[in-house]
Amino acid sequence: MEKLTIVKVGGKIVEEADSLQQLLQDFTHIKGHKVLVHGGGRSATTIASRLGIESKMVDGRRITDTAMLQVVTMVYGGLVNKQIVAGLQALGINAMGLTGADLNYMRSEKRPVKEVDYGYVGDVKEVDAHILADLIRKNIVPVLAPLTHDKAGNMLNTNADTIAGEAAKALSKYFDVKLMYCFEKKGVLKDGKDEDSVIATLTPALFEEYVQSGIIQGGMIPKLENAFDALKAGVKQVVITRADLIDKESGTMVMI
Repeated sequence: MEKLTIVKVGGKIVEEADSLQQLLQDFTHIKGHKVLVHGGGRSATTIASRLGIESKMVDGRRITDTAMLQVVTMVYGGLVNKQIVAGLQALGINAMGLTGADLNYMRSEKRPVKEVDYGYVGDVKEVDAHILADLIRKNIVPVLAPLTHDKAGNMLNTNADTIAGEAAKALSKYFDVKLMYCFEKKGVLKDGKDEDSVIATLTPALFEEYVQSGIIQGGMIPKLENAFDALKAGVKQVVITRADLIDKESGTMVMI
């Protein structure tokens, strides 16, 4: 099976010119087939503010009402996505920016209202991996924005980690998939204050132990739960690392 690397990067990295340029340079050094998944939350918040639209968050997750949906569609599917695509084209990589509505590659349903009404936020239900695999085999690099659709004419804001995980699971039928979650640390740390205390490998048993002892907490818990789910669904490797280390053998290797 051919190898495929899926790299997910947070908005902070792709929203600043210097870190974006560095990321794209490093991304070009990854050998073989590749896919880039990006966020863009800070840009959405900034542009919403300029338009007089208040950003509401609950536990770090954005409430997406009608006005905010228009902003995130513009920012994620337009501004941020196309800057990345243009940057990759400048480096000789034939990239194509996609939301879930494009080619109907990712369909979701509006999240049901429980304790919180998140508004127009999508939970992924279906991925057309065949269409993505076809593009990838034509040496096109998909650049996936954190937006899906419900096939009833509505765009839905969807977490970029989820987009990366669902795409990785679906594409594992066609490729040996390595999924890389990139953020500002070198990996999952034993000590948040010590940048070099990277946990080299993480199994489900170790994960439970570290959660119980408080070493792993907050947003890292759902990120790692996503990683274990991806491995169980056929993804070959999941790595959590810093964005400027994506072309190096470093970070935390998540294993089952």
